[in-house]
This record gives sequence, C-alpha cells and structure tokens, in this order.
Amino acid sequence: MHAITIQKPGGPEALVWAEVPDPEPGPGEVIVDVRASAVNRADLLQRQGQYPPPPGAPAYPGLECSGVVASIGPDVTGWEVGQEVCALLAGGGYAERVAVPAGQLLPVPAGVDLVHAAALPEVACTVWSNVVAIAQLKKGETLLVHGGGGGIGTFAIQLGVALGATVVVTARAAKHERLRELGAAHTIDYREQDFVEEIRRVTDGRGADVILDIIGAAYLPRNVAALATGGRLVVIGMQGGRKGELDLGMLLAKRASVTATALRSRPLAEKAEIVRGVREEVWPLVESGAIRPIVDRWVRMADAADAHRLLETSDHLGKVLLVR
Repeated sequence: MHAITIQKPGGPEALVWAEVPDPEPGPGEVIVDVRASAVNRADLLQRQGQYPPPPGAPAYPGLECSGVVASIGPDVTGWEVGQEVCALLAGGGYAERVAVPAGQLLPVPAGVDLVHAAALPEVACTVWSNVVAIAQLKKGETLLVHGGGGGIGTFAIQLGVALGATVVVTARAAKHERLRELGAAHTIDYREQDFVEEIRRVTDGRGADVILDIIGAAYLPRNVAALATGGRLVVIGMQGGRKGELDLGMLLAKRASVTATALRSRPLAEKAEIVRGVREEVWPLVESGAIRPIVDRWVRMADAADAHRLLETSDHLGKVLLVR
C-alpha cells in the first residue's frame, strides 16, 4: 500500500507519498480501507518531530479516517467486512489502509457521506470528552471556545448549542459571520478585543462557566480571569506555549478548576469508553442534523503537504480532508 511518510522532521515537504508494508490485523483490530482522513494540528507537530506517535501506533500521521472494513482480526465482534465506518486513530490515517482497535470504530452516521465522515471522529471525541464528560457543560451555561474557526471550534459551537448552552468564540474577524451561522451567540476578534472584557460584557459580569482552550500558557491567566464562579477551564492544546502563571488565589476565590487533557496517548480502554459515549450521545445529534461536519476543502492524500501549508496559515474554516 501507499502512505504519507516523514523522511525526516521538517516543513511540509517532509511529507512523502511512498510504498509501505500493508498492515495486518492483530487481536481486537480491524483493517480499514481508507477513503479519507483529516488534517489536525497534532499532525503538523508530528511532521516537525515534536509529537511522536505513542508506542505501537503507525509511524504515519493521521488521527482519524473514514473507509470500509476490509478484514477483521481475532476477538472482534459487531463489525462486518464491507461496512462503512469512521475511526479514531493514534496514527496512520494518511494511508491506503490502517489497523484500528475495534473499540475506536464508529458507524458512518445516517445522512453523512463516507468522505465527510472523516471530519468527525477526532473532533467529536475531543469535544465530547472534555466539554461534556469532564467539564459537564449544562443547559443555560456559557461556553467560551478559543479557536472557534478550526475543526475543534466549529464542532464545539454546534455541540454547545445542541446542549442548550450559550456559545462565545474567539476567532479572526473574517470568520465571525460563518461562526454565528453555526450558532455562536457572540464572536470575539482576539486580535483586536480583550476576550476577558468581552466575556464579562456579554454575561453581565458573570464570566464563562466552561472554557475550551487550545492555546495554553499564553491564555492561562486571562482564562482564569474569564471564568465564572464554579467555572471549569479545560486546556487541550499548547499553541501559545507550555508554561504559564496560575493565580491560585483567584482560582480558589472562584471555586474554579483547571484540567489539561490529551486524547492520543490515552489507553485503549479509555478511548473505547469515549467512542462509546460519542456514539450514544453525539451520533444522534449528527443524524438529526443538529451537528454536521464542517469541511473547508478536500486535498488529494498524496498532496498532504499542501493541506499542511493551508493549516499553517489558519485561513481555513472547519476541517481540511485528505481524500484518496
């Protein structure tokens, strides 16, 4: 088969479409003929040599895919050869075939075509596990989403609205109209506006009940300041650095919490539990049309370097897919 390989860490030109060995299904695994994958920020870090795949994961980038079940390994039940699926991966999505733990498979939701289904697994699992399972967002609360124009952000807007929350996002001004169409009640231009002042303004001084943050250190003090009493900050990225100052006094006064999570490195059992929750609670929302995959464009998988260049500009809205 062919896959996108990383000859050595570097820029997008490091991504090379090359012939590699076919995967074989181990116990509890299925082989998926990949129809499409999606580009995530973690893929860019892996290409740069900053985010190696966990032990046992394929060396090729790609944290999600859609396709057709090609073969089934020992100890797998509930899936059939020829079934259309999408999957959460620890790596290997930029390839013609990939071995997937059965617990990380999802059926393609009704009403979603096979290609667009590749835009769902990683964002659905990330947003649901953090906003719902950890932060326990409730109806009537305010959710602040940083990076509202990306794959995570566009999905979080829709899930927050479906759960009955008021969603506020930070994003480039050029994306605000589209994000309001998705359901964002308020949009903040992070380049021109102070999001702490804005979140206080739109909540009558109360602050955000839940903040989903991809920035990390650069936003940490201001995120705590933007929290409401009893607020929950969940950090899922470090685009703004690894180390920041945390005002424990403010955190204590607000009876607030800060949680940091990663999905890729979790044990298989934890990922399977998250996938199960997504299938039970999120897939019905997708099938009803309350949530839909937001895709900026498709790029041929062999041209993954072009997709990486696009993501580095942050000019996209939603997901960028790689299609075979």
